[in-house]
Amino acid sequence: MNIAIIEDEPLVADDLELSITQLVSEPATIVQLHSVKEAIGYFTGGNKTDLIFSDIQLGDGLSFEIFAAIAIDVPVIFCTAYDEYALDAFKANGIDYILKPFTTQTLQQALERYAQLKKVFLTKQPPQYDMLLELLAKKETPRPSSVLVYHQDKIIPIKLDDIALIYLSNEVTHLLTFSGKKFYPNKNLDELERTCGSYFFRANRQFLVSRKAIIDVSSFFSRKLSLNLNITFSEKVVVSKGKASQFLAWLAKA
Repeated sequence: MNIAIIEDEPLVADDLELSITQLVSEPATIVQLHSVKEAIGYFTGGNKTDLIFSDIQLGDGLSFEIFAAIAIDVPVIFCTAYDEYALDAFKANGIDYILKPFTTQTLQQALERYAQLKKVFLTKQPPQYDMLLELLAKKETPRPSSVLVYHQDKIIPIKLDDIALIYLSNEVTHLLTFSGKKFYPNKNLDELERTCGSYFFRANRQFLVSRKAIIDVSSFFSRKLSLNLNITFSEKVVVSKGKASQFLAWLAKA
C-alpha cells in the first residue's frame, strides 16, 4: 500500500505517518510531501499512490491546486480545520476528512471509510477540485487559535489573543506577549502572517503587530506612521509609506 502525506508541518506529518503505520494491517510505504510544488512534482513523476492524506492550507498555497493541476484518481482524506461549509463540499465528492487535531479513533474511522470506498474510487470520476477552489476562494480561512513556540525542551501553544507583537531581530523571529514574555517561534514572519490572520498587521519587513496592542497612531515624516503600543518595547514600530493607506483601512475595520 502506497500512501502520500501532504502536510507542511513536519511534526504533524511525522505523527500522522506513525499513527497510520500502527493502524493499517498491510505493509505501507509512506512518503511525505511538504508543499504544493513538491507534491505536483511527485505526482507528475508517475509515482504509484493508493491513498492520500492532505492538509488544505500549505505554505505555498491550497492543496486543491495540486489536484486541479494533475489528474489524480485515488481517494484523498483531508486533515483540516475548516468548518462544515467546506466539509459538506468534500462529502458531496466522496472524500473523507479528519478534523485537526486528529485522534487515533478519527484516523481509524477514515481508514475504514477508505476501505469501503476503495472499489468506488476505481470507477468514479475524480472529484471536482476546481469547484472546491472556487468555494474556498469566497470564504476566509479560519484563523488558528495558537502559535507553537519552542521553550527549552518543550513546544508550547501561545494563544493569538495573548500575542502583542511578532518581530525579527538579528534574523531571529521573536514573539512578545502582553504579559511581557518572549518566545521564539519556528516559523518566519511570512508564515506567521498567514497563520495570525487579519487581526494582525504586517507593519513592515520586521514587525507583525496585534490590533489589541495599538493605542493610537502618530504621523511620521515622509507620510510614515508610528504606532503607540500598550506594551513595553524599546524599538519604534513604523508603518512604511507604501502601507500607510492599507494600515489605516485595516485599523478602521479591526
